[in-house]
Amino acid sequence: MAYDGSLYHGWQTQPNAITVQELLDKAMSVFFRQPIETLGCGRTDAGVHATDFYAHFDVEDVEELKVLNAIAGINAMLPYQIAAKKIMPVHPDAHARFDATARAYQYYIHFAKDPFKVNRSWLVKDPLDVETMNEAAAVLLNYTDFSCFSKSNTQTFTNNCKITKAVFEEQEGGLVFTIQADRFLRNMVRAIMGTLVSVGKKEINLAAFKAIIESKNRSKAGQSVPACGLYLVKIEYPYLR
Repeated sequence: MAYDGSLYHGWQTQPNAITVQELLDKAMSVFFRQPIETLGCGRTDAGVHATDFYAHFDVEDVEELKVLNAIAGINAMLPYQIAAKKIMPVHPDAHARFDATARAYQYYIHFAKDPFKVNRSWLVKDPLDVETMNEAAAVLLNYTDFSCFSKSNTQTFTNNCKITKAVFEEQEGGLVFTIQADRFLRNMVRAIMGTLVSVGKKEINLAAFKAIIESKNRSKAGQSVPACGLYLVKIEYPYLR
């Protein structure tokens, strides 16, 4: 599925806020005429978008053909900002979150005021040294402990991640940063971006960037950038090619 997260308080259902998962579960429950509870491949924060998102669910006493052809009916009950793309059968123990072998995010920056990029990209007015930012981004591939970029007090057993790609590419009027890893910590990409932008503004140098990672201290890293520019763009599974 895919969604524009601008209007929603993230993916995961919450008691006092509208979320993508809540609306998806309601639409699917109505269509299949039974309670449906999805489990997503991850938890995107409020305002974050997704172009490639997976969730698994169980459905009972429904012909497989009806399930596989349910997209149109489910989309008819979802708001315009949320789109189901495909339903496929998987093995009974398949898990949308734990089976994922790689995830990729992109973050978009633009440099001039643009009404068509509101809630889609982050406006940065300062000039950025993209070459040095890419040098710093490449440093990420040499580390595995990213405690300095993790939101505090999260229920994770480890802050280790294996980043396999981290690069800025220039595009008309802005930049797009692509980062891929086996897993990500809460708020990790936005914290990395905030720190890399500090490098681009020459507020810190490469040595300081490495020292921040090695400190394992969130207070040493840069501020989290706005959610509007962040997109979950790829999830990989061993049984989906």
